[in-house]
Amino acid sequence: MEKLVIKGGKKLEGEINIQGAKNSSLPLLAAAILCKGETILHNCPNLSDVKAAGDILEYIGCKTRLENNSFIIETTSIKNYEISDSLMRQMRSSVVFLGAIIGRLGRAKISFPGGCEIGSRPIDLHLSALRDLGVIIDEMGGILDCYIQDKGLIGTKISLSFPSVGATENIILTAVKSKGTTTINNAAQEPEIVDLANFLNKCGAKIVGAGNSVIKIQGVEELYGCEYTIMSDRIVATTYLSCAAITGGEILLKNIDSRYIESVFPIFRQTGCTIIPNENSIYIKSKKNLSPMKCIRTMPYPGFPTDSQSLIMAVSLVCKGTSVFIENIFENRFKVVDEFRKMGANVSVEGKVCVVEGVSILYGSKVHSTDLRGGAALVVAGLAAEGETNVFDIHHIDRGYENFEKNLNLLGACIKREQ
Repeated sequence: MEKLVIKGGKKLEGEINIQGAKNSSLPLLAAAILCKGETILHNCPNLSDVKAAGDILEYIGCKTRLENNSFIIETTSIKNYEISDSLMRQMRSSVVFLGAIIGRLGRAKISFPGGCEIGSRPIDLHLSALRDLGVIIDEMGGILDCYIQDKGLIGTKISLSFPSVGATENIILTAVKSKGTTTINNAAQEPEIVDLANFLNKCGAKIVGAGNSVIKIQGVEELYGCEYTIMSDRIVATTYLSCAAITGGEILLKNIDSRYIESVFPIFRQTGCTIIPNENSIYIKSKKNLSPMKCIRTMPYPGFPTDSQSLIMAVSLVCKGTSVFIENIFENRFKVVDEFRKMGANVSVEGKVCVVEGVSILYGSKVHSTDLRGGAALVVAGLAAEGETNVFDIHHIDRGYENFEKNLNLLGACIKREQ
């Protein structure tokens, strides 16, 4: 079993390029299914989740290859509408293939998806919306058999009870080749939704309003592959900001649109860090004694992102005072707290509220990744801990971080991967 071994106490300094966004790459890879010919996605991160998406594409008949962070997909031979259970359970985001395969082949058969156990992610919003578009869905034994009848997919108005990112993506992917116009009310507004719409529009789609709460999709008959550059990863950027903050470091993040993570800047500034965002970069300089954070509430975009919560919490472990976190998206986001306590953290949880009393010293320990962001948060904490921290179950981390330990070492950390 692989692990990351961290010797803490090193101040991070230097500059780093931010990788392409995992949460944008996966829906764009799914969207390529809808496009005739060849699609080339640049700035695609080399992650285990991206590999899983590539395996799904190959399984249904695509030809794929990843060359220097450019993912090439040829869709001429797509013919298989069914995704095996083993492939579906590799990642939660696999459900986004549902709408794309239906749009391409008129039928999709999948099992319920797998991935991080951070809480319930019911896909009933997805299924209800697909039914509104004219998809017939038979559920039996954990299998979803989805197909369209002679009328095909018909545009309609869909109002989401919650601005779900996955449901918004699936609706877009299903509706983009439907007849008529589809309107999504209370749509997710995340930058990754904008990236998906921009890509599809370049392929010939007619989508307006992405990034707002109302999105309109006018169906088209055909989409064609194109070259497109995936946005950079805002959560990875927050991770490196956290690494700099907790170590008293000074780093420059490059290749990142600072507008997408504006909600985290006030939190770092509360601790006493200097944050200077520019159009395509972010500078952070930390200080020796960090001040506590005020109450942090996770919310749908443009609010504070749930994916950043455990990363910021890692920093709060050493802030001088009390920080409070309220988790409004996933009920199991606090699973990492037990691992923080092994390192000497003073953290208490009651329902969806977590209270952190900062300590002067964290201690190296043997800890286990509980999920993708929780695993990265343990690395953040380990960078500031006395002695050696061993982080196990790092397959979670590999789902979302490319060259994580290599990049940290380039900034001055002491971290290595061992068996």
